[in-house]
Amino acid sequence: MFPASTYIQRRKELSEAIVNGIIVMPGNSDVACNNKGNTYRFRQDSTLSYFFGLNEPDLIGIIDADQGIEYLFGDNIEIEDIIWMGNIQGIQEMANKAGVKLTLQRSEIQSFLNKAISSKRKIHYLPPYRGETIIEMQDWFGVKLPDLIRNCSPELIKQVIEMRSIKDNQEIAQIEEMIGVAFDMHTTVMKLAKPGTSEHELAGIIEGIALSKGNGISFPVILSMNGETLHNHNHGNILQKGRLLLTDAGSESELLYASDITRTIPIGGIFSQCQKEVYQIVLDANIETIRLTNPGVPFINIHLAAAKIIVSGLKNLGLMKGNIDDAIQNGAHALFFPHGLGHLLGMDVHDMEGLGEDNTGYDNNFKRSDQFGLSYLRFAKKPKPGFVLTDEPGIYFIPPLIDLWQKEKKFIDFINYDKVQKFRDFGGIRIEDDILVTANGCRVLGKPIPKTVSEIEKIMAGC
Repeated sequence: MFPASTYIQRRKELSEAIVNGIIVMPGNSDVACNNKGNTYRFRQDSTLSYFFGLNEPDLIGIIDADQGIEYLFGDNIEIEDIIWMGNIQGIQEMANKAGVKLTLQRSEIQSFLNKAISSKRKIHYLPPYRGETIIEMQDWFGVKLPDLIRNCSPELIKQVIEMRSIKDNQEIAQIEEMIGVAFDMHTTVMKLAKPGTSEHELAGIIEGIALSKGNGISFPVILSMNGETLHNHNHGNILQKGRLLLTDAGSESELLYASDITRTIPIGGIFSQCQKEVYQIVLDANIETIRLTNPGVPFINIHLAAAKIIVSGLKNLGLMKGNIDDAIQNGAHALFFPHGLGHLLGMDVHDMEGLGEDNTGYDNNFKRSDQFGLSYLRFAKKPKPGFVLTDEPGIYFIPPLIDLWQKEKKFIDFINYDKVQKFRDFGGIRIEDDILVTANGCRVLGKPIPKTVSEIEKIMAGC
């Protein structure tokens, strides 16, 4: 964990911003996989970890904003715990590490909250997302699920997002370290992606790299020749020469900071001329949107700039036609680019989206579009220095979507369907980097991972 002073300062800032009431932060518990004694690998709640730095199960952090007092609730260590789990930390030892002075038993949380409720004190909490936490919180507050969700604190949501969105140097170092792990993951795929190799084998190898150098993968690995499926977690194919392989994968640090990188490579080591032409369009969009990303520039504008590069490139290839700006305004480009350009990155790979995508990526000045494609943009507002974002343009040929739009004669003034049909087995291309918004622009974080045609072909040739 970071020094205790980091967490003490974070809690102090939060307490001063909330002003009054009690802030309740439940941590996560172990979750049964197929029986109570066989659990999924534990993963702490990101917000509890951000403010208390502790990654052990069954903890509850409370900040009394009125009195400036902090509590850590947890269980004492019993001999059975030591027998099974070894010399683990007790609640007081954990509190000392986090800079918290007062500890209580977890069983005392109900009486503590009952006293606060009977005193009509304001209670702040974030939207719960795990079933066992939701059940507990319903009992704590004596409410049913609809009221539990309705009573989440907008004030706390807003302040947590404001604080966690700005990454300090310690956090940036964590993310860059995980991009270094992602470098190993993606370059390993490039070296091993030979015809006849299974996707399962490659996915397993890079998951192992993430686990050997951190806390494992930051999200389920996307690795597929069928890259036109945006979140394709199926690894059932055998690699075929001449196809493209899309890998979207990252790692998570012990302190829960994530990397998220995508590369697309030619199986067999050489891009065909057609693949190279489409790839270069995506790469141009990736490079130009990084150049355009600046504090105060709405990210939706950067997304639309990527769309313009993509439409222009596809028009040069004869796949699109007509006025480029009109095509984008009407949403015709979403046949090929049906997702947003990027999202916040931090302790969660889609950082803080558990607090509401519209809360993290939009504000009073930017409302989510209902247009197909553009509606999937996760982050639209103006970024500030310290924001970490992904930049991930792509071009995809999705046969069911192509067939549907052609049948409906959708955007026939902008799309050359006869030519597009010839690309129905092409797959998809996405190129993704993680970028830090700075005072006067942005920079790509971490060790550069090969992404130009020549760089990829060189490493795949073993050079």
